[in-house]
Amino acid sequence: MVPNGGGLKRMITRRILLLTVRAGERPDWLDRAPGRSRIDTVGEAALSGLPPHQIAALLVPMHIDQRLFAANGAWIAAFLTAGGTLVFNGLLAYPFLPELRPFQPLTRGGLDALKVGIAAPPHPIFAGIDADHLTFRKGVAGFYGRGQTPPPPGARVLTTLDRGTVPLDWEWRRPGGGCVLMHPGNDLWMYRDDSTSAGRLVPQLLNWIVTGTPSRREVA
Repeated sequence: MVPNGGGLKRMITRRILLLTVRAGERPDWLDRAPGRSRIDTVGEAALSGLPPHQIAALLVPMHIDQRLFAANGAWIAAFLTAGGTLVFNGLLAYPFLPELRPFQPLTRGGLDALKVGIAAPPHPIFAGIDADHLTFRKGVAGFYGRGQTPPPPGARVLTTLDRGTVPLDWEWRRPGGGCVLMHPGNDLWMYRDDSTSAGRLVPQLLNWIVTGTPSRREVA
């Protein structure tokens, strides 16, 4: 603690968390966070009890209770306003912010519609990844994405479907503060042990989270 004008300020380390369906779950891939950083877990029922300004980033998997998550909309807004980063996986059914709209499936089928395109220049998460390695998993197309969660105005589209006409992954620097990374598909960490260039996705995602969000916050 250091004095400051008669008051005291303390440094609080902001946490990086993975939301889990059951309290106490801890996937081993969380230990792959770069450097000395650490990613902890929190059960979805306990999220609203945490101080939102003490969380640097929140990773949300596909199989959560979306109704419960959306009911925590005020907490999520406060977390983002404090500068937090939210990584959301899955088909959004219950928007948790007023700017978001539910998932929309592709309106046409076929391989061309399912092919993933990576926007140029690539976002750090997708650097060095061959788009075909996202399109195909064990020779089958469609695992990575089959539709869109429409991006809000000002969002940066990172990947697309259907020859670039359908936004897939996007990053939104929220005007009120914070960042949302939206992936309307299976969990990105599904690719953690992939033998193709898609295997870069998880370490690059974790590196982006760790280096792209403030790790410490000074509070009165």
